[in-house]
Amino acid sequence: MESNKAGKQRKARANAALHVRHKMMAAHLTVQLRKQLRRRSIPLRKGDEVRVMRGSFKGTVGKVAEVDLGRMKVYMDSVKRRRVSGTEVPVALEPSNLIITNPVMEDPRRKLVFERKR
Repeated sequence: MESNKAGKQRKARANAALHVRHKMMAAHLTVQLRKQLRRRSIPLRKGDEVRVMRGSFKGTVGKVAEVDLGRMKVYMDSVKRRRVSGTEVPVALEPSNLIITNPVMEDPRRKLVFERKR
């Protein structure tokens, strides 16, 4: 995204390809993880433990249940609200309002990203 115009920025985000959207779905790491992994932020993925830093669910800790690249939102297993009918539904969160406390490191490709930095 090279333009400074807000309209072009919004259009670029709305029309971005999935592999680009994945990078936009990044969240900051805790201070300890920053020193350990030598990165400030990483893209979120299912299973990462995160803490909500902003909004009405501030301070809530839980695991990422779903990453919705279409809506560019994240759903946590511990953040739900009750509908009028009584059913509980997950609340969509912005990735920028989350901080990663424990990333999932089982994926060998994700490990490679951190080994490249060293």
